[in-house]
Amino acid sequence: MITIVAKSTVKKGQEEAFIAMTKDLIEASQQEVGCLSYGLYRDLNDPQVFTFIEEWQDQAAIDRHNASEHFVRIVPQLAAFREGPSEVRLYQRLS
Repeated sequence: MITIVAKSTVKKGQEEAFIAMTKDLIEASQQEVGCLSYGLYRDLNDPQVFTFIEEWQDQAAIDRHNASEHFVRIVPQLAAFREGPSEVRLYQRLS
């Protein structure tokens, strides 16, 4: 299993638009083969910080996800809402 943690800071006043834009991405991603979980989280201490936490069966599932129609269509649009680049890290569970 591989966990992806993708954190973004969203421009002030754009939070609700960002959330709305992610709905189709989340719903479609959750239906993909190899997706174990896929959710968007909001930082309780900083409401402009959002984090996708995703769990995937393996790298092949991530590769299919990154090439999917909904990912290719929606993810580039999310950049317009962000302050600076997003931070994406991949983790492998050890225990």
